[in-house]
Amino acid sequence: MNTHTHRVPARHRAQLTVNDVSVTRGVTRVLNHVSLPLTPASRVAIVGENGRGKSTLLHVLAGTLSPDDGSVQRVGTIGVAEQEMDTADERTVGQAVADAIADSLAALARLDAASYALSEGAESAAGEYAAALELVDVLNAWDAERRVQIALEALGAETDMTRKLAELSVGRRYRVRLACLLGSDDDFLLLDEPTNHLDRQGLEFLTGQLRARDGGVAVVSHDRALLSDFAETIVDLDPTPDERPRVYGNGYSGYREGRSAERERWEQEYERQRAEHARLQDDLNAAQNRLVSGWRPDKGHNKHGRATRASGLVQSVHRRQAALDAHAITVPEPPLEFRFPELRARPGASLLSVSEVRVAGRLRGPVSFSLSGRDRLVVTGPNGAGKSTLLSVAGGTLEPDTGSVHKPDSTRLGFLRQESDLPPDRRASEVYATHVDALVAAGIVPAAEVIGISQLGLLKAREASKRVGELSVGQQRRLDLALVLAIRPHVLLLDEATNHLSIALVDELTEALGATQAAVVLSTHDRQLLRDVSGWPTIELSAAPRSLGILR
Repeated sequence: MNTHTHRVPARHRAQLTVNDVSVTRGVTRVLNHVSLPLTPASRVAIVGENGRGKSTLLHVLAGTLSPDDGSVQRVGTIGVAEQEMDTADERTVGQAVADAIADSLAALARLDAASYALSEGAESAAGEYAAALELVDVLNAWDAERRVQIALEALGAETDMTRKLAELSVGRRYRVRLACLLGSDDDFLLLDEPTNHLDRQGLEFLTGQLRARDGGVAVVSHDRALLSDFAETIVDLDPTPDERPRVYGNGYSGYREGRSAERERWEQEYERQRAEHARLQDDLNAAQNRLVSGWRPDKGHNKHGRATRASGLVQSVHRRQAALDAHAITVPEPPLEFRFPELRARPGASLLSVSEVRVAGRLRGPVSFSLSGRDRLVVTGPNGAGKSTLLSVAGGTLEPDTGSVHKPDSTRLGFLRQESDLPPDRRASEVYATHVDALVAAGIVPAAEVIGISQLGLLKAREASKRVGELSVGQQRRLDLALVLAIRPHVLLLDEATNHLSIALVDELTEALGATQAAVVLSTHDRQLLRDVSGWPTIELSAAPRSLGILR
């Protein structure tokens, strides 16, 4: 459960330094020349899309994976929480806690024995007592068990010490492990997506612990609120012009600013090289055309003149071909930039009205709201409160038991569901084209307003040509979003819209939602997104949700 490279913490002497590390799996370079120093004061977040090597870097830091190139220096103890857990762990919660703080418990037992020996006047007892006391202080062992108990309660973990870990859900097992790590007080704490199984109280406790602890912290996370609240340094493993990772200081804001500036420079250099390449290609084409059809002199010129001119044209072609060959485009194509389509408002018109709706066992009511152009609404509440149910009722895919929903025929509604039902065997471009053709055929979207999938900046051409089942979860989510935007909706219903999307795309989507002319209803657990839309009207669902009408 807890990985130690050294038995005794190094405290202020602790260091964890990655020097020019690279890792290759098969033919894929997963990590490319990564350098990262960690001290006891470090607060580091590791970000990047799926498959970019975040967990690999964590394994390299922990010492469970040796890099192909480069080196790692470790001084101090390291605690690690990976995403995956052993489902066959037969230990009890109490045994897991004891294992996590075994060094502290052993040190306290040694101190007790030394104290007894000292009281008995044993020879050399004073020296043993001093050594045992020093070890207890170094380990911060005095309240180790209490630290774990506090963490178990704050994280909502299992507190019955007799329960077996194998009997607990994945989330509850993870919370037990996390509590043990927080209580064990290692020099460095390495966490892989630690917010996945935590509620709001648990998230607040974890954030406070990460900020306050004396040791260094490195966290892999997509949780933008966690990054904003604790990270001082952010390691970005997403693609860069030279294919090397970037390290940004000044927290999440520094990361966003630095990434934006990097992207702008990347795009400018790529366009400059591409324009020069195109110019050289045009020069070569022109020289080849002159060689084929334009080198023959007028009648009456001698053979020597014709031969001389032909030789010069051939040399011109060779020179231009050499110039083109020498000018390879060295900068890779920049990543896609999300381009949110212009969605027109229908001022004054009622776009969607939900009145006094209930769904037995899923949504207690009554819940009411109405939307006109540019209206905004956030739906919040704990799991099981009926957020997805309410959006399904509003989107017309679920009939309420009581109440009604009214949507004029002229209202175009786009509903991004939490779960995807894309056909796995069809190509993404085919799925999108079929969807758009159906919208045009039904008269929902005029042909002149059709959006090509490439215009949205959500999938690259090679990704769109793949079968849906070959796409990553994040790419499938991008396709779902593209299908919703293709309808050019007047009303957007978004159920956990940020799930599986990259941090950069979520930032771009958030900005677009604030600016669009369409009405937007948003259901989300994304804490940073909730902060970003904190000024929007809100329906908070609970055991007895309240009705709320948007007033104008």
